[in-house]
Amino acid sequence: MKIKLAKTELIHFVGIGGIGMSGLALIMKGLGFKIQGSDISNNKNIEMLRKNKIKVFIGHKKQNIKGSTILVISSAIKKNNSEYNAAKFNHLPIYKRGEVLGNIVSLMKNIVVSGSHGKTTTTSIISNIFTQSKLDPTIINGGVLNSLGNSAKLGKSDWCILESDESDGSFLKVPKTYSIVTNIDEEHLDFYKSLDKLKLSFIKFINDTPSFGKSFLCIDDENIKKITNKIKNKNFLTYGINKNANFNIHNILQKKDNSKFDLKINFPGKTTIKIKNLKIPLIGMHNIRNTTAAVAVCFTIGISLSLIKKGLLNYKGVQRRFNEIFKFRNSIFFDDYAHHPTEITETLKGVKKVYHKKEIVCIFQPHRISRLKNLKKKFTYAFEKADTVILCPIYKAGENISLGFDYHKFSQQIAKNSKVNLILIKNQIELSKLIRNTFFNEKIVIGMGAGSISTWMRELKELLK
Repeated sequence: MKIKLAKTELIHFVGIGGIGMSGLALIMKGLGFKIQGSDISNNKNIEMLRKNKIKVFIGHKKQNIKGSTILVISSAIKKNNSEYNAAKFNHLPIYKRGEVLGNIVSLMKNIVVSGSHGKTTTTSIISNIFTQSKLDPTIINGGVLNSLGNSAKLGKSDWCILESDESDGSFLKVPKTYSIVTNIDEEHLDFYKSLDKLKLSFIKFINDTPSFGKSFLCIDDENIKKITNKIKNKNFLTYGINKNANFNIHNILQKKDNSKFDLKINFPGKTTIKIKNLKIPLIGMHNIRNTTAAVAVCFTIGISLSLIKKGLLNYKGVQRRFNEIFKFRNSIFFDDYAHHPTEITETLKGVKKVYHKKEIVCIFQPHRISRLKNLKKKFTYAFEKADTVILCPIYKAGENISLGFDYHKFSQQIAKNSKVNLILIKNQIELSKLIRNTFFNEKIVIGMGAGSISTWMRELKELLK
């Protein structure tokens, strides 16, 4: 499907290097739009865009938007941004990513995945089942799918599978046919101000699911459980280990390289359906729930069980979701995106379950001062399943606010509350020296965070040579 636009139309993305912005830009380029953008520094996403003949400026300057007719901004763009202010001065239309995304997918049948955690994995599993089923969907994900080599793909069918972004409330503007809410947690409170207001947004999100569609809710999550009686349309199904769930998970078996489980499907007024031996190359109870969400929506749509199972078995994963990156001496090093206390806890639980006899080391880089301040106490208890925590400097993500507490004392609280050996480091060189001088026995080493820790982990391989 190509959209014919006037040759003078030029859409400029501010912050085009972000995973969500780059994916949307790629889709719009495929649809026939003239696209360009800018970002503060080069990265893999920008390299991918340039390969697809999208012009990208490095650095934000008002002259970058010359000739542009529309400006698209990410939630990370500040109001003092030079391109943003130049667009306002020139009376250009300015849209948030979520608004543009909503417009682009409005003519498709959409499966919209939302929630505080697990969105990227859930979206990617659904995408793989659809791809294995030859349905050729448009995919817009929040992480790089290993099977695609990027985060987005323009499909030929009228199906779109997309990860929503609730960070700035714009996920409410994305039309949906089917929707998923994986969980609701204390995240993005800089925008919502309170957990109650965040819950209200998700209630609206669920209520907006049309009568000819369906919402799928993880009933194991306490906050979701609390809001179910406030959902007006009741057009939803539940999933989880809760015995009352419509898609009830049981007979769980977790190994080092996969998880296996059964499902009991209880549709209102119908005979119980039993599905055995669902297998996915992922570990952790959180990923079993994510897989179930994907199975639930695909089964309800009408994809055959054999194709669903094939899609699970052939799943290649998402970058930065517990990916093994290298080995050093007898230790295995992994890269993971977990940056919220809940994500850290669930990932470490999964790792401990299958590597229970091995020492677990977590190299953690906190992401955003605001998140650390808001969830300080929860962070101190998040590492209980680790043996050692190596705490890195905070990745500030452009925030210009004070921490408000002593970082060294904070590390001591992690050691006390999580009952771990804790080591503070200042930089990559210190980290490499520490590993070279002390890592001799077999360990499972996980780099965690949403900032530069992934780059650190990959560069570590070279530093240890």
